[in-house]
Amino acid sequence: MVTLGAWKGRSLTLSAKTNCLTASLQGPDNASVMSYDYAGRLWTAMLEGVSYRRGLDGKIVAKWQTAGRGRDRRWLSKEEACQVEESARGKMSELYAAIQAGEASLEYPLDELAVHGFEQALAFDAARSQADAARYHQVYKPVGILPPDQYMAVMLQATEGCAFNTCTFCDFYRDRPFRIKLEDEFEAHARSVKDFFGPGLSLRRTIFFGDANSLIAPMPRLLPLFGAAHRVYDVEQMGGIYAFLDGFSAAKKTSADFRRLAELGLKRVYVGMESGSEALLKFLRKPGSPEDVVRSVHTMKDGGVQVGVIVLLGAGGKTYAAGHVKDTVRAINAMQLGLDDLVYFSELVESEGLPYTQAAYQAHMQPLTTEERLAQGEQIENDLRFSTRRGTPHISRYDIREFVY
Repeated sequence: MVTLGAWKGRSLTLSAKTNCLTASLQGPDNASVMSYDYAGRLWTAMLEGVSYRRGLDGKIVAKWQTAGRGRDRRWLSKEEACQVEESARGKMSELYAAIQAGEASLEYPLDELAVHGFEQALAFDAARSQADAARYHQVYKPVGILPPDQYMAVMLQATEGCAFNTCTFCDFYRDRPFRIKLEDEFEAHARSVKDFFGPGLSLRRTIFFGDANSLIAPMPRLLPLFGAAHRVYDVEQMGGIYAFLDGFSAAKKTSADFRRLAELGLKRVYVGMESGSEALLKFLRKPGSPEDVVRSVHTMKDGGVQVGVIVLLGAGGKTYAAGHVKDTVRAINAMQLGLDDLVYFSELVESEGLPYTQAAYQAHMQPLTTEERLAQGEQIENDLRFSTRRGTPHISRYDIREFVY
């Protein structure tokens, strides 16, 4: 239910949906917006022109617009994150007290769901926030990355780590060995995750099997994990199951395998192709070949599973740029993607300790600027061709620096 009103000369909008409570105060110069799940966790906030997003681990990223520079971002310190949560909670407390005292005018009285949302948000104080973040670390290994359309998924770690862990541009899973969980262990994990989310589960929209390439598990190991997920969650109501899988490992499964997984709720598989250039993939130490990815995509789609293909912009710098564009276009055009599929352009993010950065330096590789990387994405997109019968997949950018879980 959405209720309009006013308070202290500012327009007020209260939205109590089935998944979250949002309070928005709009004044002549600025706006304050706070959103909470029904466990009381702050989810997002806009305060004094800065946008905040809180992760389940209690960390908060701040984003804002700077004239002439575009969007900036930084992760807050623990103390700063606590201050943001307390500032938002203070505004909610003051607003709720004003509503109860009749000092804030509302089009309609608060319904039961809105009252519950306010009470949960106000009860989620600093001590409870810290305890909640500590519990997150008991339930999860650190969640490295998810596709942008899966940021609000229920992440279930069917596997831990990456089966290869050789890609020079990725350091998400260097801290853990790869292993496939046993059925009983995974079911216990799935129940712990559900208990952790509590009423906040309503904010979540799908189930994501992590970590890096969970579907690499052989079918006799994988099917029981799908069964465990169904015993703990209403998979269909949640929106199905999604997962990463590299093209090399996907080639070991048949279309019948994917058809069986689709029957159990698998909706889409995300494949980090990175590039259609075999030479560049070797430089990146990425297992498999572009042909593996193309064949795997065909196999998945024949099995009734949608795909999301991820391309790494800027990889290989100027040395590989021409081949990266040409061969990536060729590979994607050969995949026969359709309306229900996705293509993500993810910009390479370098750091001093990353193996890629060291390898590029030793190879005297000249990196692409941010503008050149974006132009590379536009060039690839402009040369893609899709069937009018199958439709055009959704194409968008994927910035790993914006990931918050």
